[in-house]
Amino acid sequence: MSLAILIIDDEPYLPHQFARFLKRHSYEVATAADGEAGLAEMHRRTIDLVLLDLRLPKLSGLEVLTQIRTFDVDVPVVILTAYGDVQTAVTAMKLGAADYLLKGFDLEELLLVVQRALETSAMSRELRQLRQERRDNYHFNYVVGHSERMREVFDMVARVARSEASVLIMGESGTGKEVVAHAIHEQSARASGPFHALNCAAIASHLLESELFGYEPYAFTDAKKQKRGLLELAESGTLFLDEVGEMPLDMQAKLLRVLETRTFFRLGGSKEVTLDVRVLAATNRDLKQARATGSFRSDLYYRFAVLTIQLPPLRERTGDILLFASRFIDDFNRSMGRNVKRISPEAQKLLLAYPWPGNIRELKNVIEWSMIMGSSEELLPMHLPQEIVGQVDRDGIAAYDPWERWLRARPTGTLALEEIIARVEKHLVRWALEMAKNNRTQATELLGLAKVDQLRYLMKKHLIE
Repeated sequence: MSLAILIIDDEPYLPHQFARFLKRHSYEVATAADGEAGLAEMHRRTIDLVLLDLRLPKLSGLEVLTQIRTFDVDVPVVILTAYGDVQTAVTAMKLGAADYLLKGFDLEELLLVVQRALETSAMSRELRQLRQERRDNYHFNYVVGHSERMREVFDMVARVARSEASVLIMGESGTGKEVVAHAIHEQSARASGPFHALNCAAIASHLLESELFGYEPYAFTDAKKQKRGLLELAESGTLFLDEVGEMPLDMQAKLLRVLETRTFFRLGGSKEVTLDVRVLAATNRDLKQARATGSFRSDLYYRFAVLTIQLPPLRERTGDILLFASRFIDDFNRSMGRNVKRISPEAQKLLLAYPWPGNIRELKNVIEWSMIMGSSEELLPMHLPQEIVGQVDRDGIAAYDPWERWLRARPTGTLALEEIIARVEKHLVRWALEMAKNNRTQATELLGLAKVDQLRYLMKKHLIE
Protein backbone atom coordinates (compact mmCIF):
# COMPACT_ATOMS: atom_id res chain seq x y z
CA MET A 1 0.00 0.00 0.00
CA SER A 2 1.43 3.38 -1.07
CA LEU A 3 2.07 6.12 1.45
CA ALA A 4 -0.20 9.16 0.97
CA ILE A 5 1.22 12.68 0.69
CA LEU A 6 -0.90 15.84 0.78
CA ILE A 7 0.43 19.05 -0.85
CA ILE A 8 -1.24 22.24 0.44
CA ASP A 9 -0.08 25.09 -1.85
CA ASP A 10 -2.03 27.74 -3.79
CA GLU A 11 0.47 28.12 -6.64
CA PRO A 12 -1.05 27.00 -9.97
CA TYR A 13 1.72 24.79 -11.38
CA LEU A 14 4.31 23.71 -8.76
CA PRO A 15 2.08 21.39 -6.66
CA HIS A 16 1.13 19.40 -9.76
CA GLN A 17 4.79 19.15 -10.77
CA PHE A 18 5.66 17.87 -7.28
CA ALA A 19 2.73 15.43 -7.43
CA ARG A 20 3.80 13.94 -10.78
CA PHE A 21 7.36 13.50 -9.52
CA LEU A 22 6.34 11.86 -6.22
CA LYS A 23 3.87 9.53 -7.97
CA ARG A 24 6.74 8.26 -10.11
CA HIS A 25 8.38 7.22 -6.82
CA SER A 26 5.34 5.17 -5.78
CA TYR A 27 3.68 7.73 -3.50
CA GLU A 28 -0.02 8.46 -3.58
CA VAL A 29 -0.45 12.25 -3.83
CA ALA A 30 -3.36 14.65 -3.25
CA THR A 31 -3.33 18.46 -3.57
CA ALA A 32 -5.27 21.29 -1.94
CA ALA A 33 -5.20 24.98 -2.89
CA ASP A 34 -5.87 26.38 0.59
CA GLY A 35 -5.73 25.42 4.24
CA GLU A 36 -9.43 24.69 4.68
CA ALA A 37 -9.45 22.30 1.72
CA GLY A 38 -6.29 20.65 3.04
CA LEU A 39 -7.77 20.14 6.52
CA ALA A 40 -10.94 18.70 4.99
CA GLU A 41 -8.84 16.25 2.98
CA MET A 42 -7.03 15.14 6.14
CA HIS A 43 -10.33 14.50 7.90
CA ARG A 44 -11.56 12.51 4.91
CA ARG A 45 -8.64 10.09 4.57
CA THR A 46 -5.37 8.93 6.12
CA ILE A 47 -2.42 11.13 5.20
CA ASP A 48 1.16 10.02 5.92
CA LEU A 49 2.95 13.33 5.20
CA VAL A 50 1.97 16.95 4.48
CA LEU A 51 3.88 19.43 2.30
CA LEU A 52 2.59 22.78 3.57
CA ASP A 53 3.14 26.23 2.04
CA LEU A 54 3.42 28.99 4.65
CA ARG A 55 1.59 31.63 2.56
CA LEU A 56 -1.95 30.49 1.90
CA PRO A 57 -5.32 32.19 1.38
CA LYS A 58 -7.96 32.01 4.17
CA LEU A 59 -5.71 30.30 6.72
CA SER A 60 -1.95 30.84 7.05
CA GLY A 61 0.42 27.91 7.01
CA LEU A 62 1.06 28.31 10.76
CA GLU A 63 -2.68 28.26 11.46
CA VAL A 64 -3.08 25.11 9.38
CA LEU A 65 -0.14 23.46 11.18
CA THR A 66 -1.64 24.34 14.58
CA GLN A 67 -4.99 22.81 13.59
CA ILE A 68 -3.33 19.68 12.23
CA ARG A 69 -1.62 19.15 15.55
CA THR A 70 -4.95 19.29 17.41
CA PHE A 71 -6.16 16.08 15.76
CA ASP A 72 -2.99 14.37 14.53
CA VAL A 73 0.19 14.73 16.57
CA ASP A 74 2.12 12.18 14.53
CA VAL A 75 1.84 13.08 10.86
CA PRO A 76 5.09 14.74 9.64
CA VAL A 77 4.63 18.23 8.13
CA VAL A 78 7.31 19.68 5.83
CA ILE A 79 7.11 23.45 5.39
CA LEU A 80 7.55 25.02 1.92
CA THR A 81 8.79 28.57 2.29
CA ALA A 82 10.41 31.45 0.43
CA TYR A 83 13.79 32.80 1.53
CA GLY A 84 12.25 35.78 3.33
CA ASP A 85 10.08 33.54 5.52
CA VAL A 86 12.87 31.47 7.07
CA GLN A 87 12.17 32.85 10.56
CA THR A 88 8.52 31.84 10.21
CA ALA A 89 9.65 28.39 9.13
CA VAL A 90 11.74 28.15 12.30
CA THR A 91 8.61 29.04 14.28
CA ALA A 92 6.80 26.25 12.44
CA MET A 93 9.52 23.81 13.49
CA LYS A 94 8.92 24.79 17.11
CA LEU A 95 5.22 24.06 16.59
CA GLY A 96 6.03 20.54 15.46
CA ALA A 97 6.97 20.71 11.77
CA ALA A 98 9.38 17.96 10.74
CA ASP A 99 11.50 20.00 8.32
CA TYR A 100 11.36 22.89 5.85
CA LEU A 101 12.39 23.51 2.24
CA LEU A 102 13.33 26.86 0.70
CA LYS A 103 11.49 27.32 -2.57
CA GLY A 104 13.78 26.90 -5.52
CA PHE A 105 14.77 23.44 -4.29
CA ASP A 106 15.21 20.71 -6.90
CA LEU A 107 13.04 17.60 -7.01
CA GLU A 108 15.77 15.28 -5.75
CA GLU A 109 16.11 17.41 -2.63
CA LEU A 110 12.34 17.22 -2.19
CA LEU A 111 12.45 13.42 -2.44
CA LEU A 112 15.29 13.21 0.11
CA VAL A 113 13.44 15.39 2.65
CA VAL A 114 10.19 13.44 2.17
CA GLN A 115 11.93 10.08 2.63
CA ARG A 116 13.80 11.30 5.70
CA ALA A 117 10.65 12.71 7.32
CA LEU A 118 8.68 9.51 6.68
CA GLU A 119 11.47 7.30 8.05
CA THR A 120 11.79 9.45 11.20
CA SER A 121 8.02 9.37 11.68
CA ALA A 122 7.92 5.58 11.28
CA MET A 123 10.73 5.11 13.81
CA SER A 124 8.99 7.44 16.28
CA ARG A 125 5.73 5.48 15.99
CA GLU A 126 7.57 2.20 16.46
CA LEU A 127 9.41 3.55 19.50
CA ARG A 128 6.15 4.77 21.06
CA GLN A 129 4.57 1.39 20.43
CA LEU A 130 7.50 -0.44 22.02
CA ARG A 131 7.38 1.86 25.03
CA GLN A 132 3.65 1.29 25.41
CA GLU A 133 4.12 -2.47 25.14
CA ARG A 134 6.88 -2.23 27.73
CA ARG A 135 4.60 -0.24 30.06
CA ASP A 136 1.77 -2.72 29.61
CA ASN A 137 4.19 -5.57 30.15
CA TYR A 138 5.32 -4.30 33.54
CA HIS A 139 1.96 -2.99 34.63
CA PHE A 140 -0.18 -5.98 33.73
CA ASN A 141 2.16 -8.96 33.45
CA TYR A 142 4.48 -8.66 36.40
CA VAL A 143 2.85 -6.42 38.98
CA VAL A 144 -0.08 -8.74 39.53
CA GLY A 145 -2.45 -9.76 42.28
CA HIS A 146 -6.09 -9.98 43.30
CA SER A 147 -5.69 -9.30 47.01
CA GLU A 148 -6.77 -6.08 48.66
CA ARG A 149 -3.15 -5.39 49.66
CA MET A 150 -2.04 -5.57 46.03
CA ARG A 151 -4.87 -3.37 44.82
CA GLU A 152 -3.58 -0.76 47.25
CA VAL A 153 -0.07 -1.22 45.78
CA PHE A 154 -1.41 -0.76 42.21
CA ASP A 155 -3.15 2.43 43.25
CA MET A 156 -0.02 3.73 44.96
CA VAL A 157 2.17 2.96 41.94
CA ALA A 158 -0.18 4.95 39.68
CA ARG A 159 -0.18 7.88 42.10
CA VAL A 160 3.57 8.13 42.74
CA ALA A 161 4.34 7.70 39.02
CA ARG A 162 2.82 11.14 38.43
CA SER A 163 5.19 12.70 40.97
CA GLU A 164 8.89 13.54 40.81
CA ALA A 165 9.48 12.85 44.50
CA SER A 166 11.76 10.08 45.73
CA VAL A 167 10.02 6.82 46.64
CA LEU A 168 10.92 4.18 49.23
CA ILE A 169 9.76 0.65 48.38
CA MET A 170 9.79 -1.69 51.38
CA GLY A 171 9.35 -5.44 51.52
CA GLU A 172 11.05 -8.74 52.18
CA SER A 173 13.62 -10.09 49.74
CA GLY A 174 11.95 -11.47 46.63
CA THR A 175 8.68 -9.55 46.90
CA GLY A 176 9.25 -7.73 43.61
CA LYS A 177 10.60 -4.35 44.69
CA GLU A 178 12.59 -3.79 41.48
CA VAL A 179 9.59 -4.79 39.35
CA VAL A 180 7.49 -2.15 41.16
CA ALA A 181 10.25 0.43 40.68
CA HIS A 182 10.33 -0.35 36.97
CA ALA A 183 6.53 -0.07 36.79
CA ILE A 184 6.72 3.39 38.39
CA HIS A 185 9.32 4.42 35.81
CA GLU A 186 7.30 3.08 32.87
CA GLN A 187 4.19 4.97 33.95
CA SER A 188 6.01 8.23 34.67
CA ALA A 189 6.89 11.19 32.48
CA ARG A 190 10.46 9.80 32.44
CA ALA A 191 9.47 6.56 30.68
CA SER A 192 11.33 7.60 27.52
CA GLY A 193 14.54 7.95 29.53
CA PRO A 194 16.79 5.15 30.84
CA PHE A 195 16.20 3.00 33.92
CA HIS A 196 19.29 1.92 35.85
CA ALA A 197 19.42 -0.23 38.98
CA LEU A 198 22.18 -0.62 41.57
CA ASN A 199 22.17 -3.14 44.41
CA CYS A 200 23.95 -1.34 47.23
CA ALA A 201 24.55 -4.60 49.10
CA ALA A 202 26.25 -6.24 46.12
CA ILE A 203 28.93 -3.56 45.62
CA ALA A 204 31.96 -3.22 47.87
CA SER A 205 31.74 0.01 49.88
CA HIS A 206 34.93 1.44 48.35
CA LEU A 207 33.54 0.89 44.81
CA LEU A 208 30.05 2.23 45.47
CA GLU A 209 31.05 5.89 45.14
CA SER A 210 32.70 5.41 41.73
CA GLU A 211 29.70 3.38 40.51
CA LEU A 212 27.34 6.21 41.42
CA PHE A 213 29.41 9.31 40.64
CA GLY A 214 31.90 8.08 38.07
CA TYR A 215 35.47 9.38 37.97
CA GLU A 216 37.98 11.45 36.02
CA PRO A 217 41.23 10.10 34.57
CA TYR A 218 43.87 9.43 37.25
CA ALA A 219 41.38 9.92 40.11
CA PHE A 220 42.97 6.75 41.49
CA THR A 221 45.57 4.26 40.35
CA ASP A 222 43.45 2.23 37.91
CA ALA A 223 41.48 5.21 36.52
CA LYS A 224 42.95 5.45 33.00
CA LYS A 225 40.06 7.34 31.43
CA GLN A 226 36.88 9.14 32.40
CA LYS A 227 33.93 7.03 33.48
CA ARG A 228 30.39 8.28 33.89
CA GLY A 229 28.56 6.94 36.92
CA LEU A 230 24.98 5.73 37.13
CA LEU A 231 23.76 9.19 38.19
CA GLU A 232 24.85 10.45 34.77
CA LEU A 233 23.87 7.36 32.80
CA ALA A 234 20.32 7.66 34.16
CA GLU A 235 20.03 11.25 32.88
CA SER A 236 16.37 12.18 32.21
CA GLY A 237 15.35 8.79 33.58
CA THR A 238 15.26 6.84 36.82
CA LEU A 239 17.93 5.42 39.14
CA PHE A 240 16.82 2.58 41.41
CA LEU A 241 18.92 1.96 44.54
CA ASP A 242 18.11 -1.51 45.85
CA GLU A 243 18.97 -2.46 49.43
CA VAL A 244 19.70 1.17 50.24
CA GLY A 245 19.74 0.23 53.93
CA GLU A 246 23.11 -1.46 53.35
CA MET A 247 24.75 1.75 52.11
CA PRO A 248 27.68 2.91 54.32
CA LEU A 249 27.10 6.05 56.40
CA ASP A 250 29.64 8.16 54.51
CA MET A 251 27.92 7.33 51.20
CA GLN A 252 24.55 8.12 52.75
CA ALA A 253 25.78 11.64 53.50
CA LYS A 254 27.03 12.10 49.93
CA LEU A 255 23.79 10.76 48.46
CA LEU A 256 21.76 13.11 50.65
CA ARG A 257 23.73 16.08 49.36
CA VAL A 258 23.08 14.98 45.76
CA LEU A 259 19.34 14.71 46.39
CA GLU A 260 19.23 18.13 48.04
CA THR A 261 21.44 20.11 45.62
CA ARG A 262 20.77 18.07 42.43
CA THR A 263 24.48 18.35 41.65
CA PHE A 264 27.59 16.21 42.20
CA PHE A 265 31.25 15.85 41.26
CA ARG A 266 32.89 12.87 39.63
CA LEU A 267 35.70 11.38 41.69
CA GLY A 268 38.82 13.45 41.07
CA GLY A 269 36.78 16.07 39.22
CA SER A 270 36.35 19.82 39.79
CA LYS A 271 33.45 20.38 37.39
CA GLU A 272 30.02 20.27 38.98
CA VAL A 273 27.57 18.01 37.17
CA THR A 274 23.86 18.88 37.24
CA LEU A 275 21.48 16.04 38.05
CA ASP A 276 18.24 15.33 36.19
CA VAL A 277 17.35 11.92 37.59
CA ARG A 278 14.54 10.56 39.72
CA VAL A 279 15.83 8.32 42.50
CA LEU A 280 13.81 5.37 43.78
CA ALA A 281 15.06 3.26 46.69
CA ALA A 282 14.18 -0.10 48.20
CA THR A 283 15.04 -2.00 51.33
CA ASN A 284 14.19 -5.21 53.15
CA ARG A 285 15.45 -3.76 56.42
CA ASP A 286 13.47 -1.91 59.07
CA LEU A 287 14.91 1.56 58.48
CA LYS A 288 13.22 2.97 61.58
CA GLN A 289 15.17 0.50 63.69
CA ALA A 290 18.29 1.23 61.64
CA ARG A 291 17.85 4.93 62.47
CA ALA A 292 17.56 4.07 66.15
CA THR A 293 20.82 2.09 66.07
CA GLY A 294 22.58 4.79 64.06
CA SER A 295 23.22 2.67 60.95
CA PHE A 296 20.95 4.78 58.74
CA ARG A 297 20.78 8.57 58.66
CA SER A 298 17.48 10.09 59.81
CA ASP A 299 17.70 12.95 57.30
CA LEU A 300 18.16 10.54 54.39
CA TYR A 301 15.32 8.37 55.69
CA TYR A 302 12.94 11.34 55.74
CA ARG A 303 14.13 12.33 52.28
CA PHE A 304 13.17 8.93 50.90
CA ALA A 305 10.10 8.34 53.05
CA VAL A 306 8.08 11.15 51.46
CA LEU A 307 6.34 8.42 49.48
CA THR A 308 6.47 4.80 50.64
CA ILE A 309 5.13 1.57 49.19
CA GLN A 310 4.97 -1.53 51.39
CA LEU A 311 4.95 -4.83 49.48
CA PRO A 312 3.30 -7.73 51.33
CA PRO A 313 5.09 -11.09 51.51
CA LEU A 314 3.67 -13.90 49.40
CA ARG A 315 2.45 -15.83 52.47
CA GLU A 316 0.07 -12.94 53.18
CA ARG A 317 -1.41 -13.03 49.67
CA THR A 318 -1.89 -16.74 49.05
CA GLY A 319 -4.66 -15.94 46.58
CA ASP A 320 -1.94 -14.66 44.23
CA ILE A 321 0.33 -17.74 44.37
CA LEU A 322 -1.35 -19.65 41.53
CA LEU A 323 -1.69 -16.41 39.55
CA PHE A 324 2.08 -15.90 39.69
CA ALA A 325 2.70 -19.59 39.01
CA SER A 326 0.60 -19.42 35.83
CA ARG A 327 2.43 -16.30 34.70
CA PHE A 328 5.81 -17.97 35.23
CA ILE A 329 4.65 -21.09 33.37
CA ASP A 330 3.72 -18.89 30.39
CA ASP A 331 7.16 -17.24 30.53
CA PHE A 332 9.05 -20.53 30.71
CA ASN A 333 6.86 -22.11 28.03
CA ARG A 334 8.18 -19.43 25.68
CA SER A 335 11.82 -19.56 26.78
CA MET A 336 12.02 -23.37 27.04
CA GLY A 337 9.81 -24.23 24.08
CA ARG A 338 7.45 -26.13 26.38
CA ASN A 339 3.65 -26.46 26.41
CA VAL A 340 2.72 -26.89 30.07
CA LYS A 341 -1.01 -26.20 30.30
CA ARG A 342 -1.91 -26.70 33.95
CA ILE A 343 -0.88 -27.49 37.51
CA SER A 344 -2.42 -30.64 38.95
CA PRO A 345 -4.81 -30.16 41.90
CA GLU A 346 -2.39 -32.01 44.20
CA ALA A 347 0.53 -29.77 43.16
CA GLN A 348 -1.65 -26.68 43.60
CA LYS A 349 -2.38 -27.69 47.20
CA LEU A 350 1.34 -28.06 47.89
CA LEU A 351 2.12 -24.63 46.41
CA LEU A 352 -0.65 -23.02 48.47
CA ALA A 353 0.46 -24.74 51.69
CA TYR A 354 4.13 -23.75 51.44
CA PRO A 355 5.11 -20.56 53.42
CA TRP A 356 7.41 -19.14 50.66
CA PRO A 357 10.18 -17.54 52.74
CA GLY A 358 11.83 -16.46 49.48
CA ASN A 359 8.58 -14.94 48.20
CA ILE A 360 7.95 -14.42 44.47
CA ARG A 361 11.58 -15.03 43.51
CA GLU A 362 11.49 -18.44 45.19
CA LEU A 363 8.19 -19.31 43.49
CA LYS A 364 9.69 -18.43 40.11
CA ASN A 365 12.68 -20.68 40.80
CA VAL A 366 10.40 -23.54 41.88
CA ILE A 367 8.32 -23.28 38.69
CA GLU A 368 11.49 -23.25 36.59
CA TRP A 369 12.81 -26.32 38.44
CA SER A 370 9.49 -28.13 38.01
CA MET A 371 9.37 -27.48 34.28
CA ILE A 372 12.93 -28.72 33.90
CA MET A 373 12.17 -31.89 35.85
CA GLY A 374 8.87 -32.68 34.11
CA SER A 375 8.06 -33.20 30.47
CA SER A 376 4.26 -33.48 30.39
CA GLU A 377 1.60 -30.82 29.90
CA GLU A 378 0.78 -30.90 33.62
CA LEU A 379 2.95 -30.04 36.63
CA LEU A 380 2.65 -32.83 39.19
CA PRO A 381 3.81 -33.14 42.84
CA MET A 382 6.69 -35.38 41.72
CA HIS A 383 8.12 -32.43 39.75
CA LEU A 384 8.31 -30.11 42.76
CA PRO A 385 11.52 -29.69 44.83
CA GLN A 386 11.89 -31.67 48.04
CA GLU A 387 11.48 -28.61 50.27
CA ILE A 388 7.98 -28.22 48.85
CA VAL A 389 6.83 -31.85 48.82
CA GLY A 390 8.62 -32.76 52.06
CA GLN A 391 6.74 -30.33 54.25
CA VAL A 392 4.61 -31.73 57.05
CA ASP A 393 1.15 -30.35 57.81
CA ARG A 394 -0.29 -29.72 61.26
CA ASP A 395 -1.68 -33.27 61.49
CA GLY A 396 1.81 -34.69 61.01
CA ILE A 397 0.91 -36.15 57.59
CA ALA A 398 3.29 -35.75 54.68
CA ALA A 399 1.75 -33.12 52.41
CA TYR A 400 3.01 -34.82 49.25
CA ASP A 401 1.03 -38.01 50.04
CA PRO A 402 -2.46 -37.09 48.82
CA TRP A 403 -3.81 -40.60 49.39
CA GLU A 404 -2.97 -40.67 53.08
CA ARG A 405 -4.30 -37.14 53.52
CA TRP A 406 -7.51 -38.11 51.78
CA LEU A 407 -7.93 -41.29 53.89
CA ARG A 408 -7.46 -39.37 57.13
CA ALA A 409 -10.13 -36.90 56.03
CA ARG A 410 -12.77 -39.63 55.48
CA PRO A 411 -15.60 -40.03 58.06
CA THR A 412 -14.85 -42.70 60.67
CA GLY A 413 -15.87 -46.18 59.54
CA THR A 414 -16.29 -45.23 55.86
CA LEU A 415 -13.48 -46.51 53.64
CA ALA A 416 -15.11 -46.10 50.18
CA LEU A 417 -12.75 -48.72 48.74
CA GLU A 418 -13.88 -48.25 45.13
CA GLU A 419 -13.19 -44.54 45.32
CA ILE A 420 -9.74 -45.15 46.79
CA ILE A 421 -8.90 -47.68 44.06
CA ALA A 422 -10.10 -45.27 41.35
CA ARG A 423 -7.91 -42.46 42.69
CA VAL A 424 -4.84 -44.68 42.97
CA GLU A 425 -5.51 -46.08 39.49
CA LYS A 426 -5.75 -42.59 37.98
CA HIS A 427 -2.56 -41.51 39.78
CA LEU A 428 -0.62 -44.55 38.53
CA VAL A 429 -1.75 -44.06 34.91
CA ARG A 430 -0.60 -40.42 35.04
CA TRP A 431 2.69 -41.49 36.61
CA ALA A 432 3.34 -44.13 33.93
CA LEU A 433 2.58 -41.72 31.08
CA GLU A 434 4.86 -39.12 32.68
CA MET A 435 7.72 -41.60 33.12
CA ALA A 436 7.28 -42.85 29.53
CA LYS A 437 7.00 -39.30 28.18
CA ASN A 438 3.54 -40.16 26.80
CA ASN A 439 4.79 -43.25 24.95
CA ARG A 440 1.76 -45.50 25.50
CA THR A 441 3.60 -48.74 24.76
CA GLN A 442 6.22 -48.02 27.41
CA ALA A 443 3.55 -46.82 29.86
CA THR A 444 1.67 -50.10 29.34
CA GLU A 445 4.84 -52.03 30.24
CA LEU A 446 5.45 -49.89 33.33
CA LEU A 447 1.96 -50.69 34.59
CA GLY A 448 2.36 -54.41 33.88
CA LEU A 449 -0.60 -54.41 31.49
CA ALA A 450 -0.88 -56.92 28.67
CA LYS A 451 -2.16 -54.60 25.94
CA VAL A 452 -2.10 -50.92 25.06
CA ASP A 453 -5.90 -51.14 24.73
CA GLN A 454 -6.07 -51.65 28.50
CA LEU A 455 -4.15 -48.41 29.02
CA ARG A 456 -6.44 -46.57 26.58
CA TYR A 457 -9.45 -47.87 28.52
CA LEU A 458 -8.04 -46.58 31.82
CA MET A 459 -7.19 -43.19 30.24
CA LYS A 460 -10.73 -42.86 28.90
CA LYS A 461 -12.20 -43.98 32.23
CA HIS A 462 -10.27 -41.33 34.16
CA LEU A 463 -10.54 -38.60 31.50
CA ILE A 464 -6.79 -38.49 30.94
CA GLU A 465 -5.72 -36.96 27.61
